[in-house]
Amino acid sequence: MSAHWAALLTDVACDSSLRIDATGVAVWALQYSPRVAKLDQTVLLELKQSLRLFGGEDHLHQLVEAGAAELGVTALAWAPTSLAALACARLGIRDGFAGPLSKVLDPLPFECIDAVNAHGATLARLGCRTLADVRKLPRGGISRRFDSQLLLALDQAYGLRPEGYPWVTLPEIFSAKLELPGRVDTAPGLMFGARRLLVQMGGWLAARHCGVTAFTLHWCHDVMRSRDAGDGGEITVRTAQPTQNVDHLYRLLTENLAKVTLNAPASDLVLSATEVTAIVEDSLSLLPDARATGEALDLVLERIEARLGKKRVLRPVLTEDTRMEWMNRWQPMNAKRPTTKVRQVPGPQPTWILKTPLKLDVKDERPLYQGPLQLLLGPERVEGGWWHRVKETEGGGQRSLNVARDYWVALSQHAGALWIFQQRLPKDETASWYLHGLFA
Repeated sequence: MSAHWAALLTDVACDSSLRIDATGVAVWALQYSPRVAKLDQTVLLELKQSLRLFGGEDHLHQLVEAGAAELGVTALAWAPTSLAALACARLGIRDGFAGPLSKVLDPLPFECIDAVNAHGATLARLGCRTLADVRKLPRGGISRRFDSQLLLALDQAYGLRPEGYPWVTLPEIFSAKLELPGRVDTAPGLMFGARRLLVQMGGWLAARHCGVTAFTLHWCHDVMRSRDAGDGGEITVRTAQPTQNVDHLYRLLTENLAKVTLNAPASDLVLSATEVTAIVEDSLSLLPDARATGEALDLVLERIEARLGKKRVLRPVLTEDTRMEWMNRWQPMNAKRPTTKVRQVPGPQPTWILKTPLKLDVKDERPLYQGPLQLLLGPERVEGGWWHRVKETEGGGQRSLNVARDYWVALSQHAGALWIFQQRLPKDETASWYLHGLFA
């Protein structure tokens, strides 16, 4: 299967008295994938394209499961299709990848798929108990006797037909409400519900690549006491720098709530991100930044070389050769650097070179590449390599890699600036043209 789905049942929580909002869970899940769908009280995530980004399947599973537990969701499952993941989650089966999909789904009762369960009474009279029993029925008879959704759902669950959902969109602002399981008399007691709201906000911030610098927690008083104590109260917490760290925000909110006294028992919480700032990365380099890690780049590369092997970490080294193919060599990090000064090659050098020069067609003595080429600059003569010999693949002899070329900068109407050369041959032979490089 080419998909990787997760199903989270938000109507099954670790605290049965606290109902989890599926919309809030869906917004939180957008930090892991843009393909998040809400189906009644179920949140579905398609994570295939996110596995590598989050460090592989196991690590991503740990992140999603830990966050779901923080939100109170305990019923979740993984499977190659969304309906298979939903069926497994309803029956407490965590891993839908434990075997071939047919072997995972066939023993399950047909009630685990809604479109099949809608015809449960008729199917039961036909002697069906499991999904395998339903699949054994003639497809023609099913299509005539039942609606089209039954066969469609079965095919989608088994990966025989594609699945499609309207994806959840990320809201521009964050504001989430949570009904507390009971009346809370003290401000520190609000942290139980506030923690879940902070986790939801952390997911929203991660999905937006932003950090919060101020957020507000509002609590609503019990309606029986609001006439005397007011509708509720609120507290705004500010941070020195934009952050998505839920643990840090939780500690800040705990310290601030410790100084608050509730005028009446609270029944609901509302958390809002009041000030949000985009997080700007200090470096866009693929390599570690010594300013951020406190470790020199050479030391980092040495450690990577020790882990991967000397042949896996290479650096480019210029050589004393004017031939473009041999001007640069990839050597291990600890290889001896050249002590002689490398001569500067005259003329402009291309941004990219082809591994093997491409022979060009010629018309009216003009080289062609997506049309006639206009010679702008040249020729720059490159000659050498008579000393460079390699073994022949057949016969065991040797051949010289000597080159004699005249390089030109040429202009193509469609491909831009090109680096081409003409082979220098005896006068009685026609010289061929080759494309060797491209300019940015």
